[in-house]
Amino acid sequence: MASLMEDFMDVLEKENVEYEQLTELSLEKRQIIIAGDVPALEEITGREQEITSNLKNLENKREQVVKDMAIVLSKEPQELTITNMIAFLNKQPEEQQKLQDIRKRLKDTLNKMADINTQNEVLLTQAMEMVEFDLTLFKSMRQAPTTANYDKRANNTGDVLGSRGFDAKQ
Repeated sequence: MASLMEDFMDVLEKENVEYEQLTELSLEKRQIIIAGDVPALEEITGREQEITSNLKNLENKREQVVKDMAIVLSKEPQELTITNMIAFLNKQPEEQQKLQDIRKRLKDTLNKMADINTQNEVLLTQAMEMVEFDLTLFKSMRQAPTTANYDKRANNTGDVLGSRGFDAKQ
């Protein structure tokens, strides 16, 4: 069981390192979003996908360790949360403290990453709104207003202002 617990804590440590890297990328992404640098955003997204792939592998390994621990302890894997495992280690204070420390670091890292991602989401939403505004403005600049232009018989010609110029004699 001690070996399984060490494996479990090792996987959690590695997951925390990967989440810290994702957090750093999220901070970089914030500046890239503000700058509107699309190529840099694409590059950082590729790096995030690599880390996400690593995290998926670590998650699979962690799940396997938890299943093995569940067999040894005659428990269901769902019962083996980190909090419950800390309680199981009440006779091993060093391991218990180490697992508590890992849990706290992982929780802090995930909270920080969630906050940064929420801020990035707001920035992206604002950037999209700005792009939509710019597109609307650009489209409206290309269209001249229709004016009430009349010919000699007082019929509306429907010409667009500026298509024939102004008649200085009018």
